Amino acid sequence: MLLHALVEAAPVGTTIEIGSIKEIPLYDGDVEDASGLPRSVQLLKTKIASCDGLLLVTPEYNNSIPGVFKNAIDWLTRPAGDIARVFGGRPVGLAGATPGPGATSMSQASWLPVLRLLGTLPWFGGRLAIANAGKVFDDQGKLVDPVVRAQVEKYITGFSQFVAKHRA
Repeated sequence: MLLHALVEAAPVGTTIEIGSIKEIPLYDGDVEDASGLPRSVQLLKTKIASCDGLLLVTPEYNNSIPGVFKNAIDWLTRPAGDIARVFGGRPVGLAGATPGPGATSMSQASWLPVLRLLGTLPWFGGRLAIANAGKVFDDQGKLVDPVVRAQVEKYITGFSQFVAKHRA
């Protein structure tokens, strides 16, 4: 829901393409050795490598990164020689929403060592961590809280400017 709110709030001239990790299997080095990268991984790597910036929109599971999201990153870093092409110097923003009171603060902090290792350029000019998401989105997933809407607009505007500055 937050991702779609960010897309809707993107400034004129900013395009956000949504990539999904739904089709990425559990990482298995034996599968990689025998068959190479799954097609879903290849497609997502190509999409990321062709973008000017990367926006990770994530929930928080048990005070950390969701395992399935970390699994996707693990696949996307294979082979290791591709890390610089896919992630190196790429502007990255973090945003998250959770039904709980924690506002994804721990998840976002847990991403920082991963982003550092990948050589990304994290954006620290804004923070978007939404708590109690069930109260700010309606049953259809639309953002209904005007305070949170303003936060979303401010965040995506700042991130878009950061990307433009560093990828121009």
